[in-house]
Amino acid sequence: MKRKHRWAIAAVATWAVVAVAAVCLVAPMLATADAPGDVRLSNDAVAGGGYASAYTIATGIPYTDAVLDECSIARGRQNEPAVEIDPRNANVLIGSSNDYGGVYAGSAPGNFVAAGPIWLGYYRSENGGATFQSSLVPGYPGDTSPYAALAKIRTASSGDPVIAWDGDGRVFMGAESSDDPAGSLKTFGDVWVATFDNPDGTIGDTLNDGKRFVGSVVVAKGASAPYLLGKFHDKTAIEADRTTSATGGNVYFAWSRFTGNQGDVSIYLSRSTDHGKTWSPPKNLTPNLHDVQFPDIAVTGNGNVYVTFRRFAAQGGQTDAVAYVKSTDGGKSFGKPKVVTPFTPYDAQDRYPDGSAARDGGDLSNEVQSGYTFFRRDTQVRSTADAAATGNEYVYIVYDPTKPGTEVDTGTTYGSVGSGTGSQSAVYFIRLNGATGASTTPALIDDRSIGHQLFPDIAVSGSRLVAIWWDSRHDASYSKARPIGNDADGVTGPSLDVYTASSTNRGAAWSTPAVRLTDLSSNPNYEQFADRTVPFAGDYLWVSAVGSSTYAVWTDWRDTVPGVDPRETAGDDNDSADVKQCRTLDFVTGTWSGDQCPHAGGLDQNIYGSHTP
Repeated sequence: MKRKHRWAIAAVATWAVVAVAAVCLVAPMLATADAPGDVRLSNDAVAGGGYASAYTIATGIPYTDAVLDECSIARGRQNEPAVEIDPRNANVLIGSSNDYGGVYAGSAPGNFVAAGPIWLGYYRSENGGATFQSSLVPGYPGDTSPYAALAKIRTASSGDPVIAWDGDGRVFMGAESSDDPAGSLKTFGDVWVATFDNPDGTIGDTLNDGKRFVGSVVVAKGASAPYLLGKFHDKTAIEADRTTSATGGNVYFAWSRFTGNQGDVSIYLSRSTDHGKTWSPPKNLTPNLHDVQFPDIAVTGNGNVYVTFRRFAAQGGQTDAVAYVKSTDGGKSFGKPKVVTPFTPYDAQDRYPDGSAARDGGDLSNEVQSGYTFFRRDTQVRSTADAAATGNEYVYIVYDPTKPGTEVDTGTTYGSVGSGTGSQSAVYFIRLNGATGASTTPALIDDRSIGHQLFPDIAVSGSRLVAIWWDSRHDASYSKARPIGNDADGVTGPSLDVYTASSTNRGAAWSTPAVRLTDLSSNPNYEQFADRTVPFAGDYLWVSAVGSSTYAVWTDWRDTVPGVDPRETAGDDNDSADVKQCRTLDFVTGTWSGDQCPHAGGLDQNIYGSHTP
């Protein structure tokens, strides 16, 4: 089953402590100053300016609440970033992420309990991405601002943010939603879209585009079953039609629908023809496929809609492949799925001590047989099209599979092709001609003999394509047989950077050498999730392009403070992936408390961004 884990709120229980030994483990503070060129979007610390209400940003009227106050000091986790440049004004950028800043809202020092929301960040820049004001999309639990009533959604937590601008100053932010506000075990599995517009209308000062919250609406409801069972929607994608065609102004929202633990996953899509107020009934785009995920949406200059996705190997001989469906009537109907190319995946995998499959590795209950510590990752597909190009119907696709011929025996249960078989991952590019169905031969954007490439994204503006990806070429422990950032003894270290390349001839050739965007390499294997036992890097990075302006965002660990996990036995773990934490031990029951210093930097995972050259 490929369903994503929801490392939402760390599992923290309350114990009656009879005799307690206090343990507070202190590690040296890492430097947290922004490196030149890298800009922090998630300013969840006083020094960064904290968080402001979206209501205050739009109206100037002061408002705050316990969740925003917590976000302003949290030094918490953020991942799965998105960013889009306003097509009417490149000075305006809206970013987002899974934002865990409010998780400890209402907790008192000495009794930190993870009870607040995980939500969508709303990060706004009006100076071309030089700085961002951090906020949250309205409607989160604890939001009592005048905007809260406009959010017609039902959830205690949300994630998988995706963003699209239309051509009239509106920005649309899509999400999936999980937890029940009543605190039950139900996982709602809804998907919803929030809309922000210009408070002065479509002819207003474009610097105010996407500033006023209009509302959020549920596009499709899940089955509200416990533990992600039943019907659950996940892995979202969104795009607005900015063409001059008859369908200009339409907004398209797609996602994967999981059904229990059946492994039967389909891509669904809904469209809005009234600027996000209402949405059409969800349409199954892949009724005859068994397991398809990672949808992305591209609209070509003539208004045709393409939804690309990954087809997973499944029953009936179905193989891993890049595939797509096409609509020529503004999303009313779609043709049958077509395969662009098959591939050998790079899907990190291992086995737990009981032999069951593991998609990531950590400590304690998340320890795997190989002993490595690694975040989950699967080969995924991203795509885009130039809405202004009326002379072609090109769709530009990137994906990150195993590089053929690099397969090796790992000597452990870890693997990327299968348990015990490792490989090198690389980013490939394909140009699909939607008019004819022909496509170019998959080509490496940046052919390297050392380093893994993963989480690619692509954007286009005019004749220029820009691609980004995570790259481990500076990983001193790089090996095709091991997870990113792990040496032969399972010790982790800084290993990931963001790289970019561009093309001015529709992908026939790419700029060389690729350019490093990140000013610092960071360690993606810090165990910050599932009560500090496993790493999580999200599922994607993001790049946007408008005119000559391009901007990329990524998840970053430069601010994370390392530490020691007192629950682990001496000599049991030497992975350098533990983070700063403070716990108390109940000697009677032998149980440890939850982390009582979550603001100390152990959870300081952030979103950074930069213009691309």
